[in-house]
Amino acid sequence: MRGYINYLLRREILPPLLTRCFHRSISSTEYPLEGIKILDLTRIVAGPYCTMILSDLGADVYKIEKPFHGDESRKWGPPFLENSSDSVYFTASNRNKKSVCIDLKKGKEIIHDLASKCDVLVENYIPGKLSEMGLGYDDLKEIAPSLIYCSITGYGQTGPYRNKPGYDVIAASIGGLLHITGNENGPPAKVGVAITDIATGLYAHGAILAALLQRQRTNRGQKIDVNLLSTQVACLINVASNYLNAGKEAKRWGTAHESIVPYEAFATSTGHITIGCGSNDQFTALCDYLDIPEIAEDERFATNQSRVEHRQTLVSILSQIIAKRSSSEWMQIFTNAPFPVGPINKIAEVFQDPHIRDIDLVKRLSHPTAGEVQVVGPPVVYSEARNCARTAPPLLGQHTDEVLRALLNYSEKQIEQLREKRIIQ
Repeated sequence: MRGYINYLLRREILPPLLTRCFHRSISSTEYPLEGIKILDLTRIVAGPYCTMILSDLGADVYKIEKPFHGDESRKWGPPFLENSSDSVYFTASNRNKKSVCIDLKKGKEIIHDLASKCDVLVENYIPGKLSEMGLGYDDLKEIAPSLIYCSITGYGQTGPYRNKPGYDVIAASIGGLLHITGNENGPPAKVGVAITDIATGLYAHGAILAALLQRQRTNRGQKIDVNLLSTQVACLINVASNYLNAGKEAKRWGTAHESIVPYEAFATSTGHITIGCGSNDQFTALCDYLDIPEIAEDERFATNQSRVEHRQTLVSILSQIIAKRSSSEWMQIFTNAPFPVGPINKIAEVFQDPHIRDIDLVKRLSHPTAGEVQVVGPPVVYSEARNCARTAPPLLGQHTDEVLRALLNYSEKQIEQLREKRIIQ
């Protein structure tokens, strides 16, 4: 027990833990992950999105980037931030982090030192790549036995695809998402954002939190494997269940729902609105709002099952009526409607929406060169904890010296020598 306490003291874990224990009784605004240190070896979207969520919860995230190059997504523009070489794309997933530039091949010892100080390492290299550099899980668990090591890959650690590079759209293709996305009689369509990457980052974030909780009981770290393809297949939910349990192949439905009618987008005179009726009562209410109560009493449309059977007839009736007014007129008419309804907004309309404005979802952060950047803040609100965007995405290598000096106690001479050898930036 004494050895473990010394280990906690050496890694500067125990003081923050004790502080939090005493602080918890007097504060309702602490960060849930305050004092947790994340060694972030990820790039692009899935990994950075995962570590950003952890950073919103108060974790210290050290984003390790390749000297003079950095995360590839820094160059994914235009558009770029004003007075900066960083893309706006990079801004979306990298707030609250510290950028530390280290050459992984030449700076293995620095990563070892950082791992010994950190609670979690997250990486998204092809399986085996970091092991070749002496930075795999088996290497680091000897140095830091309590380290939680999360690998995010395209296809996992086993299987015939394991060594293939993983990209959102490819995983979405192999995993069936593109097959079920798009107009009914049209070609496959990609979702408008990298949703498979995002879902993978969310799965990884949840897995890391679970591992941190388990570590409180076992005092041991562990390896976590998360991959894009498995995540995508898991996200097929009812579509997967339909095939596995009923042998039913899926198809594209556009905005419509396979099992609920009406539940889709309808054209108005100015755009589109989406209406969903998940119950007979909601459908009756819709018919009342449209001044066609007789349709709700028609035996062809009396139940959801019959509405699904007569989908084309019903949708045609509704479409002709809804097309006569503008989207804004319909939304005014449906103000107090008991069924789900909403306009299909352009992105500008999303951020002009009065509800989005009222809940203060968009945050403004001070940026070293751009002056100010705007980000969509965390969508989760806690009653007794903080979860927020605090600092803008970092410049490349902005915190290298600070982290090596403050976290690892490197001297100025050591840092200077590492920079001369181009191991750090």
